[in-house]
Amino acid sequence: MTTRPQQIIVAINPSASFGRGATVGPAVVQSLRGSGHEVTALTEPTFADLTDAARIALRRHPDALVVVGGDGMVSLGTNLVAGSRVPLGIVPSGTGNDMARGLGIPLGDTEAAIEALIEALRRPPRVIDAAIVRRDGLPDLWVASVISAGFDAVVNERANLMSWPRGRNRYNLALLRELVFLKSLGYRFTIDGVETSTHGLLVSVGNNSSIGGGMMVTPDARLDDGLLDVFVVQPLSRIQFLRLFPRVFRGTHVTDPRVSITRGRRITIEAEGVIAYADGERVGALPIEIEVVPGALRVLAPPPVVR
Repeated sequence: MTTRPQQIIVAINPSASFGRGATVGPAVVQSLRGSGHEVTALTEPTFADLTDAARIALRRHPDALVVVGGDGMVSLGTNLVAGSRVPLGIVPSGTGNDMARGLGIPLGDTEAAIEALIEALRRPPRVIDAAIVRRDGLPDLWVASVISAGFDAVVNERANLMSWPRGRNRYNLALLRELVFLKSLGYRFTIDGVETSTHGLLVSVGNNSSIGGGMMVTPDARLDDGLLDVFVVQPLSRIQFLRLFPRVFRGTHVTDPRVSITRGRRITIEAEGVIAYADGERVGALPIEIEVVPGALRVLAPPPVVR
């Protein structure tokens, strides 16, 4: 195990300056310094400023980039270090924390999450896949967890506009509001060169297993298998949807005949009037192309659980 002091950049979510997440960033910095590491703490007023500051700090070739926050901060970190040898550490303090959940990083316990981070710094980084999202007229985007492109993305957009409640309940409330306008859409998928057309209600592409703070949309997705799981729910009535929805949190919905999951390496999704989300962040309008890049991301996380 490595014990030498390491140079670590800690990027702290600008939105965590107030509220219950305000103490997490300083606790991470203090603990890392207390463990003998050299820490550069970045606290900027906006995500754009934080991204710029982190990009400049990475020019010094640090040993790790640690992000403090939720999946939006994971997206920021992933887009800075994917494809490089700099590992990404995560101390979850956001709303969904789905990437931390998928990596086995402790949730709801800052002290345990910091301890897991410090322990991970003593081991070689874990190597996982990431995906590149290609968009018309926009720069490519790295994604570590899940891309949503159906009713789930509509709900995500609604949830991001809400300031209350926090955590999974905000997503659930947004879902109930959007149920009033529930409708399926026509999609065209190309998965590893094979084209299909279908109507879908929920549509996600998962490198990780969950979205929305624990909705196990692609429960069998693995972060290091070189594949993406394409999840589609066929059209349902509101009553049918409400019956199926609780099963998504347990991952048992995959046995329903109206649910399909197809694995592939390169996926194109086309539909009219649909906004996609990835790792909790707005991607933009379809069409998009998603391609998995095996081993593109190094992470500071507990060893994977053997399944």
